[in-house]
Amino acid sequence: MKVINLHKDEKELIELAVENNRHAQHQIYAKFAPKMLSVCRLYIKDIHQAEDIMITAFMKVFTNLKHFEHKGSFEGWIRRIMINECISFIRVQKKVKFIEDETFFEERHNNIESQFSVEDIQFLIDNLPDGYRMIFNLYAIEGFKHHEIATMLNINEGTSKSQLSHARKMLQENITKLKNYHNGTE
Repeated sequence: MKVINLHKDEKELIELAVENNRHAQHQIYAKFAPKMLSVCRLYIKDIHQAEDIMITAFMKVFTNLKHFEHKGSFEGWIRRIMINECISFIRVQKKVKFIEDETFFEERHNNIESQFSVEDIQFLIDNLPDGYRMIFNLYAIEGFKHHEIATMLNINEGTSKSQLSHARKMLQENITKLKNYHNGTE
């Protein structure tokens, strides 16, 4: 396996990629593509669509690379482009509907137990309705605040909170079902 020393010369590599140096662009793609496919996969159920969106987002990364200001994480900057591309795809598909429900409840939720595989966890998230899944990912995985999510998705902050609450409740119900399945009690 070839090790790519990206950290030492990241700024130089980015500058080369801005100048359309294909080798530099390939190095950036090779380093970040696996992680970014995982990001896209959180929002998009179909692996082939997620891969297509990731590739489209990387085109935007390379097109807008000249605007990266070297403030903060380069990976974080790429990740944000991936998330925005996923949200744009979902909007175009009109697959997401947010119910304007201002009521929500905060609960303490246990972390998913270690008895579940990565595939089980992905399955649980995949089975959320699109709106629930998007807001759950943005809040619980990406760490956005409700006011940021509301701005990104052009919804009310209360809607974001409500969708998260419903997503958590649905996840908890499905975790119980999955536990019962694993234990042979269902």
